[in-house]
Amino acid sequence: MKALGSKVDIFEIVIGDIETTGPSAAYMHIAMVSGEYPPRWGGIGSVVFHLAGHLAARGHRVSIITRTHKDRAPPQQGVSVIEVPWLKAPMAFTRSYGKHALLALKHLHSREPVDAIHIHLPLASFTRKEFRFMEEHIAPVCSSLHGSWLGEKQGVIRAAKAKESATWRNPNDLAIRLTGKYYSKYERAGILESSVCVANSKSTLSEFEEWYDPSKDFRCEVVLWGCDHKVFRPPNQDDEEEQLSHEKLRKNYDCDDELALSYMPETKTPMILAVGRLVARKGYMTLIRALPKILESHPGARLVVVGRGHMKKRLLKNARKLGVEHALFIRSSMSFDDLAQHFRSADLVVYPSYYEGQGLIPLEALASGTPVVTVDQAPLTEMIDSTVGELFETGNPADLADAVCRSLDDPEGRTAQALRGRERVLETYTYEHNAEDYEKIYLDVVQTTEKGMPSPA
Repeated sequence: MKALGSKVDIFEIVIGDIETTGPSAAYMHIAMVSGEYPPRWGGIGSVVFHLAGHLAARGHRVSIITRTHKDRAPPQQGVSVIEVPWLKAPMAFTRSYGKHALLALKHLHSREPVDAIHIHLPLASFTRKEFRFMEEHIAPVCSSLHGSWLGEKQGVIRAAKAKESATWRNPNDLAIRLTGKYYSKYERAGILESSVCVANSKSTLSEFEEWYDPSKDFRCEVVLWGCDHKVFRPPNQDDEEEQLSHEKLRKNYDCDDELALSYMPETKTPMILAVGRLVARKGYMTLIRALPKILESHPGARLVVVGRGHMKKRLLKNARKLGVEHALFIRSSMSFDDLAQHFRSADLVVYPSYYEGQGLIPLEALASGTPVVTVDQAPLTEMIDSTVGELFETGNPADLADAVCRSLDDPEGRTAQALRGRERVLETYTYEHNAEDYEKIYLDVVQTTEKGMPSPA
């Protein structure tokens, strides 16, 4: 433990040595400021973990500044992890963490100069003055836009109007609804003062341009995050252990006819999978309301929901009221290996979210060879179309049910979608692609700064 200033204690873990396994334009020390990092998994945590590992493999030094956690991060060669304190309060933690992260960044730079700073918004809040300090005294800043607080707020409101769940039932939803506008000023600070911003979808870029009125010199690129295509992959039926895991899983969920156990799409007991936090904006209540209509056409279908959150009891209660409790299974948590097997074993993945910055679950499904049914709104439509899945009107249970049934009624088409989905991920949505893209972005802003040219932002 090392003292930093007079108020902050920092725990640092340096894991392994740098092992170069890919081409690199130039060595850089990259400091990533991320409110999530394993073992605190989430969309941001996942992409930061994989991006850091791939950048380190390309010969760069990566330092992660993240929030303290009771457990330790999994080892990554060439990556160091610095943990800082944070106030455990909805929304307010972003500002508390941001202040401590800046102290840690100053200390890190004083003993190992940083070449580029990568801040993952919106889980870290900095003022315009703090962004300017980083730009002028430490290194150029690249801010990743993982969606916006104003977008989150709209998603919560839309979900509440659709009677997914009352806002007051979840402290995080309530905080987003009440303080989202206030905390959005820190997002605006990022786009006004960073050397470059990188949105995780065209939709997110449009939101920031509409809501935050950036200057005409605002520089922002779009890089959609990838997924771990080695973990999330299609079934290997030649692997006896994996086949036994598949059979056990299908039996546990009561969707285990002979065709299902052989991964045959003509199964009469299809497994529908939904993954994500059990919060209102993820649209699970819409999915439960669609289940009776789905079961009318496919009585052997079973819905498996994987996620933690405050809505589990309410979802089960509504399923009982609708008479579909027998077809619903909710799992709170599981290992990545188990989750990957769920994606492989499912016949269909449904993602009914009311708001996303990008949404990684659909990509993990496609990488696993499983078609996706999701909402007909951006940014999901940037990744999913009729060639790899089905779309339905956001918040409409009847339309969701129709989309699911269209897919289940067409096993041959679903097989073709599965092949195209995997191919789409490998061509466009991998962390190898992300590492190459961000390496170019870092190098560009570093060279621009070294030449003394004015910052693009």
